Amino acid sequence: MAMKKKPVTGMKDITPREMEIRDYVIRLIKETYGTFGFSSIETPCVEHIENLSSKQGGENEKLIFKILKRGEKLKIDTAQTEMDLVDGGLRYDLTVPLSRYYANNANALPQPFKALQMGNVWRADRPQRGRYRQFMQCDIDILGEPTILAEIELILATSTLVGKLDFENFTIRINDRRILKAMAACSGFPEESYDTVFIILDKMDKIGREGVAQELEKEGFAKENVEKYLSLFEEINGGLDGVLRLKELLTGFLDEKVAADLAAIMESVDAVKTAKFQIVFDPTLVRGMSYYTGPIFEISIDGFGGSVGGGGRYDEMIGKFTGQQTSACGFSIGFERIVMLLLEKDYQVPQKAGKKAFLIEKNMPGERLAEIFREAEKERENGWIVSVNMMKKNKKFQKEQMMAEGYTEFKEFYRDSLK
Repeated sequence: MAMKKKPVTGMKDITPREMEIRDYVIRLIKETYGTFGFSSIETPCVEHIENLSSKQGGENEKLIFKILKRGEKLKIDTAQTEMDLVDGGLRYDLTVPLSRYYANNANALPQPFKALQMGNVWRADRPQRGRYRQFMQCDIDILGEPTILAEIELILATSTLVGKLDFENFTIRINDRRILKAMAACSGFPEESYDTVFIILDKMDKIGREGVAQELEKEGFAKENVEKYLSLFEEINGGLDGVLRLKELLTGFLDEKVAADLAAIMESVDAVKTAKFQIVFDPTLVRGMSYYTGPIFEISIDGFGGSVGGGGRYDEMIGKFTGQQTSACGFSIGFERIVMLLLEKDYQVPQKAGKKAFLIEKNMPGERLAEIFREAEKERENGWIVSVNMMKKNKKFQKEQMMAEGYTEFKEFYRDSLK
């Protein structure tokens, strides 16, 4: 059987140029989020299949890379269902593992607990631009904080990070799952149909108002309910006025505190933000995960069609592990998409140290090589990045390649003399 040199579909090899940006972004993430008091944790990439299939992950549960039982536990002949063969899976996000982690370690953790988690996740999805089957996620979560302080801190920390990466004029859209439900209830949709309604609403930016209306009617919803539902969106703008207008439109269906809290989040973030962005109310924002219970938010960057980050409040997930409800709110940045956008705009990683190359003629005597390496070490002690390389015949091309990697100074060493 012939060996294959290309990665498995949906996976990718990473070049030194991309790895330089990835490493820099990871360092900046830890540094920035650390100033907001977030502590790094790590969870296994493999999770119990029961946890991954608990109906918390929405459509992602259809995309699990499942792991067969091993050894004597794997009984293919007597298995009646797939679940008889499987006991684990690769995690599809970091939120389910974090919830299990917290339930298992809560007694040893501070309250509230501010967690930073970075790691690869896997989804058997259709690969496309900015989307892979294996990809890095970066999450910050605040567990045990029931007030909007959690949402405000998460949005400020994430927007500060995105701003430090030289993205300007991006947008953070915000909504609340309780508002989505209140609008559906006010329009006469039965509660058991909410998920269907929201899945269709989530397509608004792609198929428009008429497309949403057609799909809702195809699902069998009454035309008067659909028209009332869509008319609500026409009466709400993206500012604070739009949030406050909900109190009037959804009287009897929405707790006024929900709208007041959402307005307070927007006002607070807008007043103290350090990056250049706008925060807007978007009543069509849904977020795919069914575990969200309150405010939800997404980041979009001009020139890129999808979101580059999102999150929200999920107060009911941890209680499924512990039996006790624990307030929880998180924000995840689209690490892979941000790295892709940085590569596309030829982002240059800030260099704290200069880069110098020592080029050595072949067949250099051992004593002379030792001198050269000692000199390189002294340069490193003085703050330089030094790469020692064997000199090639085409020195011009060799230097051009190294200059593309950021090397600015070259020193050539020969057997007889230094040039």
